[in-house]
Amino acid sequence: MKPTRTPSVARALAATGVVIASLSLSACEKAAAASATPAASTAPVPVVRLTESRTTQATPSEEVTGTLYPAQALQVGFEVGGRLETVLVKKGQVVKKGQVLAALNVEISDAQVAQAEAAVAAAEAGAGMAADVAQRNEKLQAEGSVSDLQNRTAATTAQQAKAQLLAAQAQLAQAKAARRRHELKAPFAGTIIDAPQQTGATVAPGVPLFTLETLDTLLLKTTVAQASREGLKPGSKVRVEAIGGRASSDAATVSVILPSADPATRRIPVEIAVPNADGRFVAHTLARAVLAMGEQQDMQVLPASALSSTNGDHVYVVSPTGEARRVDVQVIERRAREVVVKAATALDKVIDYPGTGLQDGTRVSVK
Repeated sequence: MKPTRTPSVARALAATGVVIASLSLSACEKAAAASATPAASTAPVPVVRLTESRTTQATPSEEVTGTLYPAQALQVGFEVGGRLETVLVKKGQVVKKGQVLAALNVEISDAQVAQAEAAVAAAEAGAGMAADVAQRNEKLQAEGSVSDLQNRTAATTAQQAKAQLLAAQAQLAQAKAARRRHELKAPFAGTIIDAPQQTGATVAPGVPLFTLETLDTLLLKTTVAQASREGLKPGSKVRVEAIGGRASSDAATVSVILPSADPATRRIPVEIAVPNADGRFVAHTLARAVLAMGEQQDMQVLPASALSSTNGDHVYVVSPTGEARRVDVQVIERRAREVVVKAATALDKVIDYPGTGLQDGTRVSVK
């Protein structure tokens, strides 16, 4: 008869496996349940403060920058060469049109004028004698005392003498013109920016010695976008402010709007005449201009602290659900503590001092 212990051992091992499987399944379910439980959010909700805006009437404008140039600027020098004898003006001096700036030594020039005058006198004497001979021969030829050939020869000699006189007179005029050019005169009224500080040097024709600029009116040269060109008209008033200085003027006017764009920037060159009789602006410095574009419209006045300029000018408002919403704006005017902006929708209250971490859709708490 076979022993019966083997089945009992098998049943015991099977029962042990069921218990172990049950324990493993229970541990997995607990781990899954633990992973399914959401973690509590610990990020704090940003606290913001709102500030009110107000509505005002303003004209859409575009702010551009450019360089202030003199209305006229020229480097001048003598048309003839010679030794610099006198300098009659200094740097920074205001001169009138036609005022003598400097002069060259005139000894050689005066001798050339005297020589040309003597040549004219000799030519006049020769022309007079030739003319008398021609007249006598003409009468004698009529009486038959001289031949026709002699008469024509005398007439030709008289014409040659007259031509020599004209050439001598031209040389005299040229010598006198060169003598006058030994004095360098201001071609227009302006301020001397550069001038030689000593005399005695030999200067060549055309070498610049003086820099003359007209500074009572300056030209602000800048460019505008092609879309803004239609809103500009010559003669319209413009506000101009110096960059890096306190000078400003509301009397500047648009003087030139070129019909051809800059090939490099595709923008339209514009010149603005800036009155500067009192010298408040400095030539060859930077300035900004506020160009009016269209008619007056309703604009929003906000504290400057509410404006963000990262990735474009914008402000933040709080939605009814308590989220920050970005609103893009166009800055029309920048004041000391305020900005005038144009937005697609009316702005009642905006977030003041928006933090750098504030983004569109961020849930906030209003203080």
